[in-house]
Amino acid sequence: MRCLAWLLAIPLFAHAAGDGAWQASNIGVTLNHRGVSASSRPLAPSQPVEGLMTVVAWRYELIGPTPAGLLVRLCSQTRCVALDGQSGTTRGFNDVPALEPLRFVWEVPGGGRLMPALQVLSNQVIVNYRRPKTLP
Repeated sequence: MRCLAWLLAIPLFAHAAGDGAWQASNIGVTLNHRGVSASSRPLAPSQPVEGLMTVVAWRYELIGPTPAGLLVRLCSQTRCVALDGQSGTTRGFNDVPALEPLRFVWEVPGGGRLMPALQVLSNQVIVNYRRPKTLP
């Protein structure tokens, strides 16, 4: 049901930003140890885009319980934004080129084995961007 609501919201995010949007998703990772970070594969537009990011929506889904202290960041090549839940939006990538890939980065502070392991089923972003203005 949440997935359906997310898919129905895609046009709303694109319209809210005005100019354009791209969406990407992939399967997640498994993190077995505390104190180690794991990065998703890059999430990038399927076609070249020109412009600057405005609003980025994210969503990730875990299999099993959320480990205490879980830190999740969404990162471009130039900056990272801490995420405060399994879905939401951020303006933390304002003015980052829209063609830059994004990655989720997961970490559970401390040391030792995670029992059970952190399993990320999927992750998804919707990147809204504004196209450069053309001169008359």
